[in-house]
Amino acid sequence: MQVLAPCPGRVFPITEVSDPVFAGEMVGPGIAIDPSPGRTTVVAPVAGTILKLHPHAFAMATADGLGILVHLGINTVRLDGAGFELVATEGSTVSAGDPMVTWDPAAITGDDITTTVMVVVLDRPAGTVSSPALGKDVTAGEPLFSVDA
Repeated sequence: MQVLAPCPGRVFPITEVSDPVFAGEMVGPGIAIDPSPGRTTVVAPVAGTILKLHPHAFAMATADGLGILVHLGINTVRLDGAGFELVATEGSTVSAGDPMVTWDPAAITGDDITTTVMVVVLDRPAGTVSSPALGKDVTAGEPLFSVDA
């Protein structure tokens, strides 16, 4: 299954993010994106059902039961939604590339808050995701990595 980039930016290994839980792949393996500045709409990386939708993060399940988490920033939960605008609705079924959340990474600030975007495959062993886009710039909706469903 193809997982798309939810936003534009530079792709790097999730093991290099500043949060030890994500870097240690305790939530699951994935890829990180240093998002491009400017107001942008984050899109669904896969087709599926939105299980949880918060301003700073959302979790989805595909028809095959694959779980994907997109987390916008580290410690952004502390912002209580400030700087984020929900576009989608929890419980909805969406297509890959459908709009989910609008934000401007350049406007997200605070102590210990970063705008790194993590795209994580839930309930998979650490080290099982790699991306040909590592070290490259991607646009929203562009292929990010593949995973066996």
